[in-house]
Amino acid sequence: GFVCITAAARYGDRLAGAVIVDSPVSRPDPEAEEGARGRAFRNPKVYPSIEEALEHFRLVPDQPCENTFILDHIARHSLGEVDGGWTWKFDPQIFQRFGPRSAHEFLAEVRCRVALVRAEFGLVTPDIGDYMYELLGRNAPVIEVPSAYHHLMLDQPLAFITGLRAVLQDWEHSLPRRS
Repeated sequence: GFVCITAAARYGDRLAGAVIVDSPVSRPDPEAEEGARGRAFRNPKVYPSIEEALEHFRLVPDQPCENTFILDHIARHSLGEVDGGWTWKFDPQIFQRFGPRSAHEFLAEVRCRVALVRAEFGLVTPDIGDYMYELLGRNAPVIEVPSAYHHLMLDQPLAFITGLRAVLQDWEHSLPRRS
């Protein structure tokens, strides 16, 4: 989410828009918090086999997931073969590249169409969603996917796609943000 917000702020004039999915800005997102603490996103370990690597895959933040076949697909495609075994396709430095600026500063600078998607049990609470809506100048559709946690495309993939299609159907008729 932070990467999406940053791209929309920096390159919004070159984008048709951005859809921000359950990514809070009133406090650091869990990925940044985990990265800062060095727990989940330190330099990825190399595992001798793909099976051993898959045993260590987890969602951040942790949440229930009934669609384990999707989770398995994501885990398998998140690994790459390297000398000595398998490791995660993740750049542990990603959250340090944007400097000391916070997500709310970037969100306030977005100059393209934006839609906010939140999960009913996700990280973007109604209050956080309201704050983000205000930062966007009250000019963004806000969609809630019911019965979903932060990784809503795992929990409610059909509801997520339905909401996304509804937003995109009207995308060309909405007005982009002006500077």
